Formats: sequence, C-alpha cells, structure tokens
Amino acid sequence: MVSERSLAVLHAIVSDYVSSNEPVGSKAIVDRHQFGVSAATIRNDMALLEDDELIAQPHTSSGRVPTDKGYRLYVDTLAKVRPLTAAQRTAIERFLGESSDLHDVMARTVRLLAQLTNQVAVAQYPSLRRTVVRHIDLVAIAEDRVLCVLILGSGVVEQQIAWLPAAQVTEAWVHGLRGRIATAAVGSDVAAAAAAISGLAERVDDWSTPAEAELVRRVLEVVETQLRANRTERIAVAGAANLSRPGEFEGSLPVVLEAIEEQVTLLRLFDELVQDGREVAASIGRENRAYGLSAASVIASNYEEEGASVSKIGVLGPLRMDYAGNISAVRAVARYLTRFLGEER
Repeated sequence: MVSERSLAVLHAIVSDYVSSNEPVGSKAIVDRHQFGVSAATIRNDMALLEDDELIAQPHTSSGRVPTDKGYRLYVDTLAKVRPLTAAQRTAIERFLGESSDLHDVMARTVRLLAQLTNQVAVAQYPSLRRTVVRHIDLVAIAEDRVLCVLILGSGVVEQQIAWLPAAQVTEAWVHGLRGRIATAAVGSDVAAAAAAISGLAERVDDWSTPAEAELVRRVLEVVETQLRANRTERIAVAGAANLSRPGEFEGSLPVVLEAIEEQVTLLRLFDELVQDGREVAASIGRENRAYGLSAASVIASNYEEEGASVSKIGVLGPLRMDYAGNISAVRAVARYLTRFLGEER
C-alpha cells in the first residue's frame, strides 16, 4: 500500500512531468514542492514507487516518469478537479450560445473542447431515433425540382432537392403532397416517421394518378433518405493537429489516427468508459489495448438531450496529459451541452 507521502510524491512527479516533459528527480521535487524532508527521503519514496511499478527510470542517471499504472493511481486519487476559471466558463456559454443549429453546436463544442484541453475532442451526436419530427416542408423551386426541408425537435435542419423527370411542378400539387407527408410523419419520432413515409411509397398507386406516381416516389425517396440519415450514429471531431506534437506518440501515431477515423472504435470505447457511473471517467494507456490505443489516454463523460438517449463527449490524447484540467473541461462542457440542448427544445 502506498503511503500518504509517497502518494504525494507521485502527484508531484506527474504534475512536473506533464508540465516539463522531462524526467523528474528528487532534487527538483524538493525545490518545487513543500515536503519539508530531504532529497534523500524523497529518493526513498521514489524507490518505493518504482518497486510498485508506478514510476520508471527511462535512462540511467535520469529522473523518473509516471507509468500507466502511476497515471491511473494519480487520476483515482485526485483530491479535487481543478475548476474552470470564470473567463473559461463565460467563453463556453458565449461560444456555444451563438450556435445556429445542432450541426453548428456540435462543431463548436469539439472546437472549444480541443482548445481548452489541447487534445483531440470527440463528441457523439445525440441519438435522434427518438427525436420528434417537428416540421416537413416541400418548396417548388423549379418545374423539375422540389426542395425537401426536414426540421427535427433537436434543432437539426436538413435540406435536399428532389429532381423530377421532365415534370411540370405546380404549387397546388406540392401543397397536396406536403400535407399528406406531414400528416404521416410530423409528431412522430424519426424511426416511426421513416417507416410511415416508406408505407406511403408502397401505396402510391392507391392514392395518386398514374402520371404522378413516379414524381411522388422521387419526393418520398428523398424525404425517407433524410429521415434515415438522422438515425445513424455520428461523431464530431476537432483538434487532430494536437496529436502532432513531437515525442508524444512516437511510432503509434498512425494507429491513433486510424482509430479516430474509424468512428465505431471510438464510440465503443467511449460507451464502455462511461458505464462505470462516474460523471467523468478516464481510460489510460494499456487499458485501451483492446482498441489499439495503448499509447493514448481517453477522458469521457455523458451528456443528455431531451428526447434522445445519453450521448458521449470527451478527449483523446497522449499518456502525458493534464488529467485534472482535462477532466474539469470535459465535465464543464458536457454539463453546458446538456443544459443548452434542453433550452433549445
């Protein structure tokens, strides 16, 4: 069992190593921290930490650096998470408050989180399968084109053009079709609405003339595509350039980049990580081996959007990261995102 002072020495080593990216020696600890003991005593504590595989000596005659196990103990024994400054909290509210729709708020969220942490920020879009369809509109923009507009309760606005074969589109025809589609889909969740539109398409011949059937099918196909596209799991990512800092990932950078590109991998890791009941959880180094990210650490939290299931948000970066500051940033942004999305409904 690690003694109270040895644990404090470990915290000092992690703090100094994260700050300097240089192995930490006993003299540096005595100079920078108020332990009230000699360098020889600190060296004894460091020897015990090394025996417990919490720190390691990268080179002969060098100081010590934390191991994966050491980082884990450090995170698990953080006395408190460093709060964001008032300026940072104000910046979050102002920056996200200027968002125009869900896509914009997600893009802004990851950009802001990447700036706050200097890591790769990842946010899972709210699962829209239970989000209500608020409005569907059709607008004739030419004789052979109809603009299909989908608005969801979450704030998502999708627009797509249905191209019609040599058609003579009229306002009356568009108005009638819009009413039928809206009656079938508006007020339902996305999955039910997609099924309803599919059912309309299957019965087109029952309620439209032979001359109009193909035109109607083209419009219904676009609307159904819009609905089904919003059932997929998507993530927003920002800050990938932060991975390029020298010496952080060495030869493992391509693997990390591949994991980021392969969204399913990240979603599985985030999902597993936030199931332990903590508001913010961390997965460090070798704990991520199953996902090909044994050289990386991940910090993640949940956020909630009313009418949708819980979604994930977090950061990915090297083992040598500011865990206390990053945990604080992820927690603050997740809380604000939950509140912001709730206010937008």
